[in-house]
Amino acid sequence: MDTSKKFGWGLLSTARINRAILEAMPLSTRGKVIAVASRTVETAKVFANENGLPKWHGSYEALLADPEVDIIYNPLPNHLHAEWTMKALEAGKHVLCEKPFALTLAEVDAMFDTARRTGRVLTEAFMYRHHPKILKTKELVDSGAIGTPRFMRASFSFALERAGNYRWEAAFGGGALWDVGCYPVSLARYLFGAPQRVTGWQRLTPTGVDETFAGTLFFADERVAQFDCSFAMPYRTHAEIVGDAGTLTLTRPFQPEFPESQMLLRRGDTVETITLDNPNRYWLEIEDMHAAAWGERAPQIAAAETRGVVATILALYETAR
Repeated sequence: MDTSKKFGWGLLSTARINRAILEAMPLSTRGKVIAVASRTVETAKVFANENGLPKWHGSYEALLADPEVDIIYNPLPNHLHAEWTMKALEAGKHVLCEKPFALTLAEVDAMFDTARRTGRVLTEAFMYRHHPKILKTKELVDSGAIGTPRFMRASFSFALERAGNYRWEAAFGGGALWDVGCYPVSLARYLFGAPQRVTGWQRLTPTGVDETFAGTLFFADERVAQFDCSFAMPYRTHAEIVGDAGTLTLTRPFQPEFPESQMLLRRGDTVETITLDNPNRYWLEIEDMHAAAWGERAPQIAAAETRGVVATILALYETAR
């Protein structure tokens, strides 16, 4: 196996989030973005020229047929994740699929079944989970640094002012819980495991999606997580994990490399600021994909974790109806 070879990445659409991948990829010695696809050649060509990409395709099918593309990054609207991820796997490509991974458990299972059958790597692009601050949070909670963990509170909101954005459309998998609420749900499950039951509340828009969602997750050992998310509130994101001997507070936990992101460990009257290496979280998920594609190790975000987050979100929606 020639591990000096660079993986060729293909971008499945010209989505805005592609910029994060394009900015992070030069940090990697193992991969490069070589192509982009859109529904028209003109759109793809403009995007490729603006971002210095050598290849562009006027259909998603053409990108999947490109023999120089080894890995597909799938940032399509939520309702298209399953279809095009499975098509990419069938075409022999590894896939990094944006969150939320899929909108039903049947889709999640079909996607991972396809990955196993084709022998390709498939993982979810929950980039924050790779960052040292989040890994350290898990270590501190598990090691008893805050005593016995009892409670987690987290928020993620911003004002979505783009009319016509797919996040406002129920048929496209829109809604605040799918889009930003999935982050605190993911964090709660990462720290506390699978919830035993959940409750949810939502404020719906005329299009039938949740503009705002609040939920509570109940875990074993009397652990509770509460969160809120919204498209109709100012930008805010934080997390607090409380134990019977201390508190761990994270500002911007889902964007941990931002300068204002902090980790504070409070025990009694002592407050410790925890400082760690601060790499680009998108680069970390890219390198995780490279390692998995070379067979060096399994992806850090396992299929069971991805399935569990989707199951919890679906349960929250069910209780909120």
